Amino acid sequence: MHSIYARANGISGLWSTCVMVLLGAVALSSFLFNADSKGSLDIVSLKVFHSKTRRYPFRNEEIGFVKFNLSADLTPLFNWNTKQLFVYLEAEYTNAQGVNNTVVIWDRIVRRKDDATIDIVQKEKYKLRDLSGSFSNVHPAQYSLKYSVMPYVGVLTYGEAARTTEAIDFPDARDSVS
Repeated sequence: MHSIYARANGISGLWSTCVMVLLGAVALSSFLFNADSKGSLDIVSLKVFHSKTRRYPFRNEEIGFVKFNLSADLTPLFNWNTKQLFVYLEAEYTNAQGVNNTVVIWDRIVRRKDDATIDIVQKEKYKLRDLSGSFSNVHPAQYSLKYSVMPYVGVLTYGEAARTTEAIDFPDARDSVS
């Protein structure tokens, strides 16, 4: 005859094994759902202005302001294992020193399938800055809307929903906002 502790150990071992197998099946089944989201992205305006830095008030830098038109349908990305989506708009460019830069200028967390249709015209959430402090001699920027699918169980997946058709040049910096 087994003691009560041996029986409890056997039952808890069986239940934990069943739960782990179930979670593994959930994680593996997420790879079967390959949804393709579509969208469009247009850059309405890009302006660059001279500014003082916050940390060093004696140092000048250039700040870019982007206004964009974005429409995307991300509802196909939602299935029974999707917890939330992290959607972000990024600018990719090469600076004067030849370094490739990727800067996030807007983001949103989508938690429900009802909120997964995005249709907005707005300006950036985060300012566009370069570490060198200047956008002169910078190659044109390519803008893209990307997403990260965060599941309840499993691996994070990434993708791209929209991209500008052609690269956008950085204009010359202006002194005043107008």
